[in-house]
Amino acid sequence: MTAAPPPAAPPDSQLRGFVALLPAMARPYALLARFDRPIGWWLLYWPCTFGLALAGGASSHWPLFLWMLLGAIVMRGAGCVYNDIIDRDLDRQVTRTASRPIASGAVSRRGAWAWTILLSLIGLLVLLQLPLRAQLIALLSLALVAAYPFMKRITWWPQAWLGLVFSWGALVGWAAVGWAAVGPPPTNALPLLYAGCIAWVIGYDTIYALQDIEDDALVGVKSSARAMGRHVKTGVALCYGVALAGWAGALWSVRPDPLVFVALVPAALHLAGQVVTLDPDDGADALAKFRSNRFAGLLVFAAMLVVGNAP
Repeated sequence: MTAAPPPAAPPDSQLRGFVALLPAMARPYALLARFDRPIGWWLLYWPCTFGLALAGGASSHWPLFLWMLLGAIVMRGAGCVYNDIIDRDLDRQVTRTASRPIASGAVSRRGAWAWTILLSLIGLLVLLQLPLRAQLIALLSLALVAAYPFMKRITWWPQAWLGLVFSWGALVGWAAVGWAAVGPPPTNALPLLYAGCIAWVIGYDTIYALQDIEDDALVGVKSSARAMGRHVKTGVALCYGVALAGWAGALWSVRPDPLVFVALVPAALHLAGQVVTLDPDDGADALAKFRSNRFAGLLVFAAMLVVGNAP
């Protein structure tokens, strides 16, 4: 008797939540921006909050938490639309992504470009709420965003490039507060914070890529999950370890007290649990572990908030 195949990951586009309540004409555009999958904008948002909180701006700059949340939602949506425009031919060849609106023909390329522009205009409104230095840093990320869809074609580590993009909010959040809230600038805090976020993104997006590893091999798409192969759990553990080390170094740079490391213990336990229980051959489990990083981000934010705003 042959063994049953592992559970398949759910399709990438699903009519659920408030998306299912939208008029039929609007639903493909909501799916295109992944409004049915809030995990993406949570993961883009958390590094913004890390920078704001660690720089001591939780009280003095609290409205930026709301503006950056809106920015994360619309710019993640714009990035997804742009990515799907570029990847439309590849998406048609992968089971999980074949139902995406552009790949399936539900949205035309012209309509997709118009939707990208509209979302970007809302992002521009958010940008204008930031201080000039933060605006300039945010704009620098556009080149990284534009190049990301092509990385899976030229490198085995597109997840590292995504790390550069999804971690950029930490730089913007810190710059929005400035150095005044934490006194003299700690030399290593910001690069360590950014490096930790990059490693975290590589880890969780490697888990996400496990869903498509067979289809990716067939169509020639590269990923860190394929590069790590049977050592994927070890690789993800290493990424998470580097992330925790970077965050710990950032916390220490702001407040050199051994107690700051205690603030990261809940996040460390959560990330360790992901690795220990991960089943690389189960796409549904990989998706669940990936989504659990929404909670991991909350735990890291709590650590940054406690240390960055301690008296």
